[in-house]
Parts: sequence; structure tokens; C-alpha cells
Amino acid sequence: MTTIIAVCRSEKKGTKKKPVAVVTIKENYGVVGDAHADGTTHRQVSLLAIESIDKMRGRGFDLQPGDFAENITTQGIDWVSLPIGTRITVGDKAVLEMTQIGKECHAACAIRKQVGDCIMPREGIFARVIRGGDVKAGDPIKIAE
Repeated sequence: MTTIIAVCRSEKKGTKKKPVAVVTIKENYGVVGDAHADGTTHRQVSLLAIESIDKMRGRGFDLQPGDFAENITTQGIDWVSLPIGTRITVGDKAVLEMTQIGKECHAACAIRKQVGDCIMPREGIFARVIRGGDVKAGDPIKIAE
């Protein structure tokens, strides 16, 4: 089953995000209360699979959802196998459209400083918000057909 493991946000860029009970995703903006939300870029929401985090855990690192600065930690989806433009429904009504796979990791990345590597540049994805809504851990994720 494809599901949301955690929803996270941070007040400052370049830091780990903290899991919270629920996030509000705003159309053409991002996660309300998150430092990266501004509505001016195609990278409004970030997602990373727990399977990717588990790869780093397998190397002996104690890592949790949000440590790679992702807004939504998922389970059961191989994000990098999906094409840009894929639409996904998260929770009951929020709809995201994949806009980017990976990113350039900046030198001040908190996780890179801690463990010497970051998987967001290879396995994280970014999306713009087509339709907003509240999202929480345990919510389903559906790939639009």
C-alpha cells in the first residue's frame, strides 16, 4: 500500500524538518508554515520515500522522516521511476504534480554535514500544488491515471 509515513516542516531553510501531526498544503504555494513555501517556484512541496531513508540507515546512520528536509515522507512509491508531470493525490483532496527529480545539494545542507551524503539530490522529488488540502501521516497516496 502506498501511504504517507510523516508530514514535516521547518521554519528555516537548510535545516532538518520536524514531523508534525498535520500540514496544510496550499494551492500554488506549498506547505503552510514551511520555510520553502513561497509559491514562486516549481518546487513547492518535497517528497522522499522511506525506502530511500532506509538505504542511508543501512549504512549505520540514525535518520528519521524530515531529516532530508522533505515535506512528505512516503512508503510504497519509487518516485524516480515516475515521469515529470505525474499527478498524485495525497490525503483526501490535495493534488500535486511532479516537477523535478533530485536537486543540487547546497554546501550548508544539515544532513550532508552530519553524514557526508544526501539522497535528496538523487531520489527526492519536488511538486507544485494543483489543489490544496490537509495531509497527515497514514493518509493514502494515489497516482493519477
